[in-house]
Amino acid sequence: MADLKIDGRMKVKTLKANFKAAFGSSLRVYKSTTCKGAMADDDATLASLRGEGAKGGELTVGGNKRVGSFEKEFVAAWGIGVQVANAKDTALADNDVTLVAAAK
Repeated sequence: MADLKIDGRMKVKTLKANFKAAFGSSLRVYKSTTCKGAMADDDATLASLRGEGAKGGELTVGGNKRVGSFEKEFVAAWGIGVQVANAKDTALADNDVTLVAAAK
């Protein structure tokens, strides 16, 4: 299991593809921190979506990180809401499982 490095230059579609390849689970990326409303455009970069006051930068994530922790760290870094879902993207993952376990 490899770590996933995320930075502001990354496009949403690249993030989702790399997340799936690294952990097997799906990632939903939203325009807001609340994960309500519109999904982020696949061709947008994380920096272009970054919320006001968010620091941006780089985030390295391992597969043993809990879903809830990852989602909170992502909001803190970019001011963008994300939700981890199962491999088929049909149901959201429980916040207490690891990113790898979320794929099942």
